[in-house]
Amino acid sequence: MALPIRDQMKYWGVAFGVILMILWFMGDVLLPFVLGSAIAYFLDPVADRLERMGLSRTMATAAITVVAILIFVIMALLVIPTLVSQALNLFAIAPDLTKRLSAFLTERFPSILEDGSTLRNSITSLGTLVQQRGGELLNTALSSAAGIINIIMLFVIVPVVAVYMLLDWDRMMAHVDSLLPRDHAQVIRRLAADIDKTLASFIRGMGTVCLVLGTYYAIALMLVGLQFGLVVGFIAGLVTFIPYLGALIGGALALGLALFQFWGDWVSIGLVAGIFVIGQVIEGNVMTPKLVGNSVGLHPVWLILSLSVFGTLFGFVGMLVAVPVAASLGVIARFAVEQYQLSLLYRGTQQSENTTDRADR
Repeated sequence: MALPIRDQMKYWGVAFGVILMILWFMGDVLLPFVLGSAIAYFLDPVADRLERMGLSRTMATAAITVVAILIFVIMALLVIPTLVSQALNLFAIAPDLTKRLSAFLTERFPSILEDGSTLRNSITSLGTLVQQRGGELLNTALSSAAGIINIIMLFVIVPVVAVYMLLDWDRMMAHVDSLLPRDHAQVIRRLAADIDKTLASFIRGMGTVCLVLGTYYAIALMLVGLQFGLVVGFIAGLVTFIPYLGALIGGALALGLALFQFWGDWVSIGLVAGIFVIGQVIEGNVMTPKLVGNSVGLHPVWLILSLSVFGTLFGFVGMLVAVPVAASLGVIARFAVEQYQLSLLYRGTQQSENTTDRADR
């Protein structure tokens, strides 16, 4: 005999509360394991494809690991030092940039920025604040003993967890499936398949879009000669998963830096603007439709809300689980709406009687 609905809701509510408590108290400890699991989920289709090509699961995992190590070594030797150096330099020259902005606005619009005006003081203090806080934050993260230990732990634990999870992913999924409550197994499998489809479209698709666009922006801006092109490309690619936000933030930052660096050289400024226009055309018309699709079901506002709420409550780990939770809640909400539209509460007794009469005829 199945448990009453009230008892089932009580048990599932307790389980959900326990999960939230674990995230609240053990978020920092769980971070490497959450990251490793996310990497394994991202790479599982690659391992499955290698298996279909004739490799065993162990060999497929080994091949993926070797390629990942090579990419990491290249990034560590060539990209990361340049990225950190440019970020520090950008923080360092922030006061100079604000002074030049103030001088430019004073020259063009003298009535706006008078000596001692609130706007002038705000711009000056903003540059000093960015220099102090930005450089201090980055230096602290890179130089403090706790920061170094955390970074080492991430670099050691995350790959190990990802390899083990990738190796045993199919067996774990089969074991989880065997533990589903039998009365609800079919419904749970259907919802899980919809959630997986949404996550696969968004995380794998948008992850690829972010990587490609970030690389394109960084290389193109550096070829044009923009001083902080790598940092701007990294920022633009990182936030591309929220539609239009990456282009707006990256484009505004790049054009602002280009105006200071290339003032009077309108060809270079136009090239910087053209880079982001081309990037948006490619993303909107080619990459996003092909890699993500139009039926992901994650509205940008819903995604931003989830990231804000979970990031505030559970820190960085909360931001990592925000996308899966948002996708899961979206799928469950659509399922609930579908069940509601099939119920008498939506259809009413009149429609039910009409359906019965047609069936009798």
